[in-house]
Amino acid sequence: MNKRSFTLVRNAFLSGLLLLAPLAATLYVFNLLFGWIGGGFRPIFQPLLPASLAQYTILWNILATIIVLVIITTLGYLSRYVFGQYLGGLAERFIQSIPGVNTVYNTVKQIVETFSTQNRNLFSKVVLVQFPRPGSYTIGFLTNRTQGEAQVKTARELWTVFVPTTPNPTSGFMLLLPPEEIIDLEMSVGDGMKMVISGGTVIPPVPARRPPEPPLVSRSPQDVSSV
Repeated sequence: MNKRSFTLVRNAFLSGLLLLAPLAATLYVFNLLFGWIGGGFRPIFQPLLPASLAQYTILWNILATIIVLVIITTLGYLSRYVFGQYLGGLAERFIQSIPGVNTVYNTVKQIVETFSTQNRNLFSKVVLVQFPRPGSYTIGFLTNRTQGEAQVKTARELWTVFVPTTPNPTSGFMLLLPPEEIIDLEMSVGDGMKMVISGGTVIPPVPARRPPEPPLVSRSPQDVSSV
């Protein structure tokens, strides 16, 4: 065998060794794991097994390990979701019993619940409306375009806008406005919330310009009255 052939064989051997080394190390670690956990608990389960099957030691080591892992996972689930909720309820009742602290806690909790991911989906977009007087603008959230009794009674197309108060956005005003009095903003709902809660100290950056959208078209009174 010449030097070149020897080099090719050596490189092929090293490549195969590098390929098998991670697999061998993984099997070795799992074998130790099964022997440590399963071997320790196997005597508990082995008397329940048929004599013809009890001889397969590695199989029952694996089975005992799986059973132990399932028990640990079940205990972790119970401690997190059952006992955790119980302890969380006790802690909340304790906080609610402290004067002054309960007010701050309830306010923060209302803010978090109001602007959680689930409730944030109720706000379709951020808008600008004139409120509380003409010429004075405020941030609002468009919540609905559905036409109901108020729209039929006024014979106008009205959209629902929620205008939150600052810095506590859990309260606010519900306005029914015609589309032509609502100005669409490009900022996200999250940025609008930050602006409201901060009292205007956090101003989202102006987004990059994009082609203008077609203007909002209001339906005629006859179309609204027919809803």
